[in-house]
Amino acid sequence: QVQLVESGGGLVQAGGSLRLSCEASGGTFSNYAMGWFRQAPGKEREFVAGIHWRSGNRDYADSAKGRFAISRDNAKNTVYLQMDSLKPEDTAVYYCAGGPRPLTNPTPTRLPDAYNVWGLGTQVTVSS
Repeated sequence: QVQLVESGGGLVQAGGSLRLSCEASGGTFSNYAMGWFRQAPGKEREFVAGIHWRSGNRDYADSAKGRFAISRDNAKNTVYLQMDSLKPEDTAVYYCAGGPRPLTNPTPTRLPDAYNVWGLGTQVTVSS
C-alpha cells in the first residue's frame, strides 16, 4: 500500500524558510509525478510545485517560482520542498501527492485528479 508522509511544517516569520519532506513507501515511483499542493482556509486546494521522479522535470506555480524549490532523493524515496522568502499568504496546509504518468510524458502535472495518493498534510504558518 502506497503511503506518503509529510513533515517539516511549522510556524515561521515572514522572510524565513522551511523545508518540507514527503517520504514515500509501499511502491515503486519511477514513473510517478510527485506534487506539492496547499489549501488555505476558505480556499480551494492549489498546485505549488511538481517533479517527475525518473526524469527530474519540474514545474512551479507562479506564486512559487523563484522562492520554492522541489527536489527528490531517490535513495531515500523522499521529495522535498524548500521554501524561502516565505510570506503570510503562504500560510496553508501543504499536501504531498503522487500519481502515475505516461511513459511518453515524464513530466509533473498541475491537475489534482491525476494524483491518486495523498498525504495527510502539514501545517505551514507564516506570521507577519
